[in-house]
Parts: sequence; structure tokens; C-alpha cells
Amino acid sequence: MSKLGNLGARLYRGEVGYDFVGKRKIWYGISILITITAIVGLAVRGLNMGIEFEGGAVFNTPKTSVSVSEAEESAEKASGHDAIVQKLGDDAMRIQIAGVDIKKSDQIKEALAEDLDVKAGDINADLVGPSWGEQIANKAWQGLAIFMVLVVIYLAIAFEWRMALAALIALIHDITITVGVYALVGFEVTPGTVIGLLTILGYSLYDTVVVFDSLKEQSKDLTKQTQYTYSEVANRSINGTLVRSINTTVVALLPVAGLLFIGGGVLGAGMLNDISLSLFVGLAAGAYSSIFIATPLVADFKEREPQMKALKKRVLAKRAAAAAKGESQEAQEPAGDEEPQDVVVGDATPAVVGPRTQSASRGRGKGRPSGKRR
Repeated sequence: MSKLGNLGARLYRGEVGYDFVGKRKIWYGISILITITAIVGLAVRGLNMGIEFEGGAVFNTPKTSVSVSEAEESAEKASGHDAIVQKLGDDAMRIQIAGVDIKKSDQIKEALAEDLDVKAGDINADLVGPSWGEQIANKAWQGLAIFMVLVVIYLAIAFEWRMALAALIALIHDITITVGVYALVGFEVTPGTVIGLLTILGYSLYDTVVVFDSLKEQSKDLTKQTQYTYSEVANRSINGTLVRSINTTVVALLPVAGLLFIGGGVLGAGMLNDISLSLFVGLAAGAYSSIFIATPLVADFKEREPQMKALKKRVLAKRAAAAAKGESQEAQEPAGDEEPQDVVVGDATPAVVGPRTQSASRGRGKGRPSGKRR
């Protein structure tokens, strides 16, 4: 078995572990800092909405020798709006102009044909009206809201309302960070971006539910014992599924990173950026929130219940009593090389401490008659 597999087995059995829940204030602070940065970036720079949401025009040109910067300058001059130019195969270009009046499309096409030294009839124009773009944006927000409501209802029924609330906070955390990164980077927001957001929300929810399911299983009849608090059981649930979460996240991030950095960056396929960036950031944020945010929040919510407070007091009191008893036993231990005495309870076999077990068993037959019975 590999080292990671051995580690996963030991984490699952509770032999080793990291105190995620105990250090939750650190994770909360990091998340708050990242979220504030994302909100500031969103407020200052805003989102670069695509023509599907704002309306506009897309011009696909044939092969031309004009550079991307020259074509961008020509499109902005002809339309009076910011333009996004992408180089396609065979030296063709895709010129996207958001917010432009579609009535001026013929005028813009003529100006582009003259500047790019191509025929106006060879330029294909796709026009999107602002009302249609607004309708698409409203449908996207409605879909997101419906998704959130259904998630909360499902988790409240399958688990409990505290887990549903924690999962909802984690999902809002993931959306805020992803949208903030879009604002800071300046990538265009397209329907592909919305698809990516819904995809990463589903992935983040799956990862969270895996931990919640383990927590639900381990916390059954928790108040009937005095060995663990709810926070400690929650921490064991995180550690028990940690390697699985890491493996699934890495496997999911590798192809998305290929789309983003190789397809969009090296090969220049800019149309891949809109969906690959949302997937990459969202998958990373979702894995982080399921481990460091959702489950610690559930522990915080549950520890406020009276029965969980009483359980925590009993567990701590028992540990304090055991620690005090251990100290008194240490004070009564024989000093020097004095041998510890056997402890006999009733008619049970003597329980010998340490290495005397073997020697005692060897000498158990001394003083008894040997040989066969007649």
C-alpha cells in the first residue's frame, strides 16, 4: 500500500489527525480576508459581462494580416465601445463589441472591412439585443436561487438544519470568491461561466455531504458516552475523509488546469477561459470550504445546544478526574528498582504489569508434581 493509502487508513481509524475544528478561527479569518478582497475587487472593477448579458455584436472576419491590437483599435474607433479581439485559426479574427447599438452593425462592418482589408460580405455578424441579454441574466440568477433553495431543503431533510445552514454559507463563500476572481482578472462573463459556477457548486456540495454523512454516522447516540465532544467527532469526520477529498480535488483540477493554462494561455483559445477559470477557482474554493468552513461551522452550531454543552462538561470533567487519578497513581508508584506487585481481582488470572508476564508464566508450574497421573 502506498504512503498516502497508509495515511488515509490511519486518518480513518483515528490513529493520526489534524485539529481542523480546534483551529477554526484561523480558517474563518483566512476566508473572511479572501472574501473581503473578492468583494472589493468586484466593487472597484466590476464584472466584464459578455454580449449574451449586455447585448452587442460579434464579427467573425476571414484571414487578415492585421494584428490583434490594430483590429481592436479599429473596432473601438468604429463602434465607440470597448472591443475584445481574439485570433482564430487561419489568421481569422473574432471581434466582440458589447453594449453597441445593433442598428450600427452595418456601419461597423464597413469600417472593419476597410481597416482589415477584407470584403464586407465576408464578415459574419451575430447580433444580440439588450433585452434578450437582460432576460438571460435574470434566468441565470433565478436558476442559482432555485438551486440554493433546493440544496437547503435537501440537506435539512437528509441531515439537519444546522448542516443545511453551514452548507449554504460554504456555497455563498465559494460563489463570492469565484466571482471576485473574475472581477480581478477581468475575464469575460458568459453563459459558460454560469455553467461553470453551477458545476462547482454541485462539486462543493458533494464534497461537503461526504463529510456530513460521516459526521452523522459517528455522532449517533453521542450523548450516551463521555469520551468525545461533538467538535472532536466532527474533527475525526474531516480527517477520515481528508485523503478522499484531496484525491478527488486533485484529479478534478488537473484537466481543468490543462484547459485554463495550456488551452487558454499557451494555445490562445480564449473562449475556454470563461468556463475553465470558474471551474478551477470554484473547485479549489469548494474543497477548502468543505474542510475548513462547513464542518467547523456545524460544530460551532451544535456546541451551542444545551445537551452538547452538558456533554462537553461531562467529557472534560471525566478527563480532569482521570488526569488527577493518574497523577496520584504516579505518586504511589514504587521508586528505584522495586518490582511492581501483581494485581489480583477475585478469582481472575493475575494481571502482571510489564515484562513480568512472560517470567510469571514460565514459573507458573514450579512446585507442582510432574509426571503422568496414575
